[in-house]
Amino acid sequence: TSTGGTSTFRLHRDMGLVSQVFGAQELEHLKGTRAVGHARYSTTGTSTLKNAQPFVVDCFRGQIAVAHNGNLINAAVLRDELERRGSIFQTTADSEIIPHLLAQPSQNGHSPLNVLHRLEGAFSLIIMSEREIIGVRDPFGFRPLVLGKLDGAYILASETCAFDLVHAESVRAVAPGEALIISEEGLRSEWPFGADVESVCRFEFV
Repeated sequence: TSTGGTSTFRLHRDMGLVSQVFGAQELEHLKGTRAVGHARYSTTGTSTLKNAQPFVVDCFRGQIAVAHNGNLINAAVLRDELERRGSIFQTTADSEIIPHLLAQPSQNGHSPLNVLHRLEGAFSLIIMSEREIIGVRDPFGFRPLVLGKLDGAYILASETCAFDLVHAESVRAVAPGEALIISEEGLRSEWPFGADVESVCRFEFV
């Protein structure tokens, strides 16, 4: 969680069911104006606490937290490239590549999100900075990501059933290849992947 501005992110990660990991004491510590959470087993790397998400990094852009659903098919290539440029990885998860990419300096005045076009695979992301929350969906639309609204605030989730549990309103799906940016100014979209053909995974409908 974050309270915005330059405040330090508050982080709590553990193994197990949500009800086992987050009790009243943990939730009291995590109060803030924005938050990102993750509940998923590891599909790349071992299922250990060090691989638990979200991943939080400090860089020249400030603090960044990343939660990732999916698999990157070019993870080994990107990791090797980043390590040769001096990146130090703490986990065996492919997801850790993403904050390392986002921490790279922008070139030619481009948006920091432009580095995401390097990712290949099926994925949806939620990225939290000190000022914004960003939902990103892979350019083929393999993995779902939806926008909702609760008590005047925007929320993102992998599935609309998460909105039903908290009585939130479903607004729309994040489009394939869209980076939907939520800030105090409202919503805006960037398209870091260019144009691609949607190719939905049939299993998501199951």
